[in-house]
Amino acid sequence: MNQPPCREWLRWAIDAIEGDHSRSADTHLVRVDLAGLDGVDIYFKDESTHPSGSLKHRLARSLFLYGLCNGWIGKGTTIVEASSGSTAISEAYFARLLRLPFVAVVPPGTAQAKLAEIERLGGRCHIADSADIYTTAQQVARETGGRYMDQFTFAERATDWRGNNNIAESIFAQMMLEPHPVPHWIVVGAGTGGTSATIGRYVRYRPHSIGCARMAVVDPEGSVFAESWRTGRRDLVSDQRSRIEGIGRPRVEPSFQREVIDRMIEVPDAQSFAAARFLSDRLGRRVGPSTGTNLIGVLQLAREMIAIGEQGSIVSLICDGGDRYADTLFDDAWLRQTFADWDAAGDVLAGL
Repeated sequence: MNQPPCREWLRWAIDAIEGDHSRSADTHLVRVDLAGLDGVDIYFKDESTHPSGSLKHRLARSLFLYGLCNGWIGKGTTIVEASSGSTAISEAYFARLLRLPFVAVVPPGTAQAKLAEIERLGGRCHIADSADIYTTAQQVARETGGRYMDQFTFAERATDWRGNNNIAESIFAQMMLEPHPVPHWIVVGAGTGGTSATIGRYVRYRPHSIGCARMAVVDPEGSVFAESWRTGRRDLVSDQRSRIEGIGRPRVEPSFQREVIDRMIEVPDAQSFAAARFLSDRLGRRVGPSTGTNLIGVLQLAREMIAIGEQGSIVSLICDGGDRYADTLFDDAWLRQTFADWDAAGDVLAGL
């Protein structure tokens, strides 16, 4: 019996996404040697090498499969997302793969390089009149008859945290032959909360990591996640927008799961930018600001381990490449204009 046309298209769409995944190699786990941290091995999983250039490639793939299998996405469906850039770029990639229209609703001030990349992939950018990109995205979806993907709600449930090619499973597989195969800490930022939820659940699920691996989330200025983690409040809001694109939110997103997080570390923005510049120089290629935020958290935990005589490993992420931030992170004039204390921002990196 022939399948109905909608099922035929669904099978084609899932096969297209799975075929794209099969053509893509896993991301590398890069060991970073830093002076003064003897006994603590530091690794960064390089998510910038995904076809769409960032960690959000994994999320976008999961969101599309989730939407397809829930019957929310069909042939010709307009895909709409609220995003400051990286998720929109990754969703534009998959929308083009499935030959679907894509609209990214972005806040004012989103990096021009990110807007250009969305458009290069065939998407359309809709700049919201205010910081309330959620309501605007819902309105655009209604007007187009499309599907609002709502990464902030579905990030923690679209990915199979038990281990279906997710980032946590990949980290533990790649660490297997290292001197300290079970990390003492895994350090990530939170944008939607999906990555921290996936990793936090996985380390509780896998018997080799229970009681050993711990989940730390770094949070930039202007974000309410750290305060929510401390207090348990989910009604917190802020009128600030994070300078660290991709992480930090002015509200507690539905996908943020505080119970699976062992530690929150608040990081000053100037230190995040300084650390991203430092790591870019050390690696010989540019990384984005959120990777700098991760590095500051890694250093704090490593120094705490050394202070009490612990040895082990810490794993974090290179979230995206730095070429998208040429007019901010890699613009010396912008940094000095933005941060009055820029000259002292790198003090925490001294001696490395």
